[in-house]
Formats: sequence, structure tokens, C-alpha cells
Amino acid sequence: MFLLSSVSKSFDGLTILPAIDLTIAEGKTVVLVGPSGCGKSTLLRLLLGLVEPDAGHVCFRGQEMRGANVLTLRHQIGYVIQDGGLFPHLTARQNVTLLASHLHWSQDRIESRVTELRELTHLPVDALDRFPVQLSGGQQQRVALMRALMLDPAVLLLDEPLGALDPLIRAELQKDLREIFRSLGKTVVLVTHDIGEAAYLADEIVMLRKGIIVQRGTIGDLLHRPADSFVTEFISAQRNPLEEVSP
Repeated sequence: MFLLSSVSKSFDGLTILPAIDLTIAEGKTVVLVGPSGCGKSTLLRLLLGLVEPDAGHVCFRGQEMRGANVLTLRHQIGYVIQDGGLFPHLTARQNVTLLASHLHWSQDRIESRVTELRELTHLPVDALDRFPVQLSGGQQQRVALMRALMLDPAVLLLDEPLGALDPLIRAELQKDLREIFRSLGKTVVLVTHDIGEAAYLADEIVMLRKGIIVQRGTIGDLLHRPADSFVTEFISAQRNPLEEVSP
């Protein structure tokens, strides 16, 4: 579904991705994981066409994500960012339906889709008529997910969608996300620095360091067949501190 060939990207003379090759198959949940500044979010933005590569090619369904193609291809891709990115002056419902209304969907079609997505994401009915500031962090992310799924895209991209949430809400949303990913069967690419979250959600994990893919595989591959010492150190650094506490 996605094919990246020798893709490089720099900002202000700083190389973020030196030359990356990556294929993402249809229907899989792929999680990009690694330390801050390793290029995870830049890679996601390249997939969406928000930035263009300095060299190489980013292709989606056989078409290059560049120039006039970008806007058309983006309608096939849903995108969720860490804080939800909701418009503060619009209600949750208006945020979700904005693009569908712009594309002249009928009101019946819009309402049917909103109901379907509200049930899918477990958003309370009364939350739809609230403004973002009136919603909890978890509810904001559910609304952002509804908005990303509104046009029934083939792909869902999520950039650390749970990073700003407290542990209880985060665990609840992780469970819901896994159920949603499995029920929809869409291609999902998710960015996180949390290896536990990656293990819980991913069919396949892509670990990056300094813009280079260090290892790609299942959590079992990373745990039991690490490509190098960095993989082991990154996983070990996220061990549960409670394991070190004596009863």
C-alpha cells in the first residue's frame, strides 16, 4: 500500500531521515517506535504528503505522493495527532462532519455515519454537541478518531494519539483502539515511543534510531532476536519500575 524508496528528509540542514526504504502492506497495523527525534513523526508526515522528500519517492497505492496527487490521495487517509487537533470553535459533531459537509454528503448519510462512528468509538451521545474544551482528553481523542474515519479512508495514520493522556484513560483507549483496528481491518500506521503500546497494538513494529530502521518485526523478534544492543537497551529502559520494588 505504501512504498518508500531511498527517501531522505532534512530540516534547516539537519538530516532527519538519511535514506529510508519501507513497504507497508495493506490491512496491517504497523507501529513506528523509537526515541524522540528519531524521525517517526517526519516519516508519518511523508506518508500523508504534509512534507515532500528531499530525495526518493513516497508512493501510495501505486501513485506518488507529490504535487497534484496529494490532495486527492489524502481523502483516502485518516490522520490523528497527539492533542486531537480539534477546531475549538466547532462542536464535536461539527468537527467530525466538516469535511463530509464540504464534500456535499446528504444529511441522512452524515447522520448515519456519525452514529456508526460514535458507537464504534464509545463516545457518549451528549458529547457530540459539546465544544472541545468541554470534553475530557479521552473524549477529544475519540472525536479526533471519528473525524479521521468519517470518510471511511483506506488508511489511518496516528501520531502519538495517546501520549498526553493519563494512565487509566490511556489503557482504556489502547484497548478500544486495538478492537477498532481489528474490526475495521484497515491499514494503520501509528507512532509511539512506548514499546508496551507498540507490542499491544502492532502486527509489526518498525524501530528507528537517528532516521534509520534498526529492526522490523514482531515484538517477539525484538525481544528474543534483537538486531543490536540498541534494541535491547531501548526495550529495557521502559521496564516497569514496580518490578524493581521489593514487597
